[in-house]
Amino acid sequence: MINRSSSLPSIESVCLRCLRRLSRPFFQSEQRPFSATAQHRGSVLPNRRRRGPLRKEYFLANGFLKSGRRSVGGGVLSYSVPVAEERASERRDTSYKTYPAPSFETSRYEVLPRQLPRRRRGESRHDEVTASAATAGADSVIPPDASSRLTTISSALPNNSLRRLFTTYLSLSKPRLSFLIVLTTSTAYSLYPVPALLLPSTTASPSLSALTLLFLTTGTALSCGSANTLNMLLEPTYDAKMSRTRNRPLVRKLITPRAALIFAVITGSAGLGALYYGVNPTVAFLSGLNIFLYAGVYTPLKRISVANTWVGALVGGIPPLMGWAAAAGQSATGDGWWKLLLGEENTGGWLLAGLLFTWQFPHFNALSWSIRDEYRNAGYRMLCWVNPPANGRVAFRYSLLCFPICVGLWWVGVTDQGFLVTSSVVNAWMAREAYKFWRLEGQKGSARALFWASVWHLPVVMCLCMAHKQGLWQDVCRSVMGTGDGEFVEQEIWDDEMEAQDPPGGKAKAIVL
Repeated sequence: MINRSSSLPSIESVCLRCLRRLSRPFFQSEQRPFSATAQHRGSVLPNRRRRGPLRKEYFLANGFLKSGRRSVGGGVLSYSVPVAEERASERRDTSYKTYPAPSFETSRYEVLPRQLPRRRRGESRHDEVTASAATAGADSVIPPDASSRLTTISSALPNNSLRRLFTTYLSLSKPRLSFLIVLTTSTAYSLYPVPALLLPSTTASPSLSALTLLFLTTGTALSCGSANTLNMLLEPTYDAKMSRTRNRPLVRKLITPRAALIFAVITGSAGLGALYYGVNPTVAFLSGLNIFLYAGVYTPLKRISVANTWVGALVGGIPPLMGWAAAAGQSATGDGWWKLLLGEENTGGWLLAGLLFTWQFPHFNALSWSIRDEYRNAGYRMLCWVNPPANGRVAFRYSLLCFPICVGLWWVGVTDQGFLVTSSVVNAWMAREAYKFWRLEGQKGSARALFWASVWHLPVVMCLCMAHKQGLWQDVCRSVMGTGDGEFVEQEIWDDEMEAQDPPGGKAKAIVL
C-alpha cells in the first residue's frame, strides 16, 4: 500500500502507475486514515489540473520527485510535498480547485472517565432537578389557585352528581379570598372596645352577640361569592390567556354563564339580606358598595389604567369597617350611619381598614411581578409591566406605612403596649423583603420572598391584635385569681348613676331636715 505522506527512497523503485496516482488531485475523505501521526495529518498534496493521459508530469517525473521529500517509515512508502512549495503553487495557479487536508478534532475522540453507575444516576437526577428549576423559573411565586384546584376536582366527577355541582359553584366564589375577607371582618368585630355597661363582669350575657357575629360572617361570605362570580363572568376571554386563571370553571365551560349569573344574584341577595336584617343597614350598605366596586369598577378598570390596584386595595379595606360597624351597632344610642363610622370612638375601625389597604400593595405587586408577561398579553394594565421601577417603590413605601398604623391602634386604645413590640417585628420582616424587592427589581428570588412574607404578615398581625386587645389580659388575670373586681366595677357604676340622679347638695338638705 502506498501512502502519500512520505517520499520514495529512489526513483528506480517507483513504477509509472504509482506516479500517475501521485499526480491525481486529493479529495477529502470522511474516513480516518490508517496512519494518524501528526506528520501524516499535517501533510497536504497539491492538486493538479488534469489535461489528459499524456500530460507534462508524465515526462517530467524525475523533476517532480526531486521537489518532494523522500522517506521510508515503518516499511510503508509515502510521498509528500513541502507546505511552502504547495502554497507557492497555489499562488501561482489558482484556476483549479484545491481541497484542504482533513482536520481531526480531538474532542470527537475524547475518552470520558469511567464512573460508577450510582454516581451516574446521581448526576442525572441532579441535572434533571436543575433543568426543571430553570424551566419553572426562580421567581415563580404563585401557589396553585383554590378555584383552579376545585375546577380540576369537579371536572373529574360525574356530570350529574351533586358533588360536582357543589364543587363548581364553590370554585366560582374563590374560597381562599373569601375566607381572608371573612377573617378580617370578624377580627375587627372582636377588636371593638366594649363599653363598661356591656362588660361580662356587669352583665350575665357575653359582651357582643354571637348571633350577630353569625349573621355577619355568613352575609360577608355570601357577598364575597357574588362579587367573585361577577368578576369571572365579565372576563372569561381574558382569563383564558393566563396560566393563573385559565382553569376557572367558566373558562373550562363546566357551567354556563346564565347559571353563574343566577348564582351571583342569589348569593348577593341572600348576603345583603342577612347583613341588613341580622346586623344593621350600614353594614349591608358597605357590603353592597364593595360588590359594586369590585365587579363594576375594579374589573373593567384593569384594562384601562394602573389605578385599578388602588381601587382593589380600597375594596380590601372595607371589610374591617363592616366588622367595626357591626359591633358598634350593638351599643349605639341612636340611628344613623355616622354614629357607627364617624367619631373618635370609631378611629380604630378606620385604622384597621388602613392596615388592609396598605397591605394590598406589597402582596399584589410581588404576586403580579412573576406573571407580568401574562398580564401584558392579556391586556391588563398592571404596574408590574407598565412601570417596573415604580412597582417596587410602591410596595416598599406602603410596607413602611404599617408601622404608624400599628402605633395608632395602640394610641387610640384598641391594643396594649405589647402590640407595639410584636407587630414591629412582623412589620420589619415585610419591610425588609419589600426593600430587597425594590432594590433588586424582583430578581434573585426577592419577589418570592416578599410574596410569602405578605401572606404570613396579615394573619399574624390580626392574631396579635386580638391577643393584645386592651384590657384582655387584665380580665383574664381577674378571672383566674378571683379578685372580685367585678363587684367594685358594679358599685362604681351604681354610684355614678346615683350622683347623676341627685341634685348637688340634695343629700345635705335631707340631713338638715
